[in-house]
Amino acid sequence: MQAARRPVRHFLQFTDFSRAEYEHLFARTRWIKDRFKRYRRYWPLEDRTLAMIFEKPSTRTRLSFEAGMHQLGGAAIYLFTRDSQLGRGEPVEDAAQVISRMCDLVMIRTFEQSIIERFAHNSRVPVINGLTNEYHPCQILADVFTFIEQRGAIKGKTVAWIGDSNNVCNTWLQAAEIFDFKLNVSTPPGYEKEPDRKTKNSESFADPMQAAKGAHLVTTDVWTSMGFESENETRQRDFEDWQVDAAMMKAARKDALFMHCLPAHRGEEVAKEVIDGSQSVIWEEAENRLHTQKALMEFLLLGKVKGR
Repeated sequence: MQAARRPVRHFLQFTDFSRAEYEHLFARTRWIKDRFKRYRRYWPLEDRTLAMIFEKPSTRTRLSFEAGMHQLGGAAIYLFTRDSQLGRGEPVEDAAQVISRMCDLVMIRTFEQSIIERFAHNSRVPVINGLTNEYHPCQILADVFTFIEQRGAIKGKTVAWIGDSNNVCNTWLQAAEIFDFKLNVSTPPGYEKEPDRKTKNSESFADPMQAAKGAHLVTTDVWTSMGFESENETRQRDFEDWQVDAAMMKAARKDALFMHCLPAHRGEEVAKEVIDGSQSVIWEEAENRLHTQKALMEFLLLGKVKGR
């Protein structure tokens, strides 16, 4: 179980860690990924247990955390709120007290950020945000690492976010401040980022082509996120001019990368020739969820581990 002498750290949004801590995480990710690729066993979390609580279902989040915990020597338990007391009205605070006495680490994928914050406040062990309506820190952890892996330092670079100002966009805004890169954001009218999320490292563009101009990375997400399905027909019309296509990628730098957190809808938010083209690193990006989250779990449970 969680050692009493270690202070409990949570990863609820991207600002929870410093740039130095992210640099440590990325160094550990490279080391852990290299071991994985060489089929070298690394079990620092042997006998540790991860509880995965899902209110929003997911393929990549479940697989990356469950496989990752097993690859670190631990065990993962899947809990869907509909099939547990959490789905029958048990207070989040009570669930946190019980679950955190039986497991060493908790990952939650839910709707409101307040739910995960209440859980963390009452937890004796680290809590990880697997996704909320407001933030998706594990995705941007993998995205930033993937950029660095492919192109080197992200400081001073330009990232273009095209589409909805959703949880992924909100987290890119936080990352831009921490890593000191520029984030160009282009959304359709009525879908702009909230005024209080404006930062010195971000700029808004009415024209998505202008946002993509000169960018080192162009990234997007589905037009209709989970929980907004009733708006799908309206969003299809409103976002029509915000598809990342070949012309938009041509406006970016010649060596620009394309990312998407997946699942993707080819022919909607991204053209097939882009997502399946040579500039796309979506599969590397998806795989890196596994490796960055292993480094994250190691850090939350063991602190700053140095080479093994």
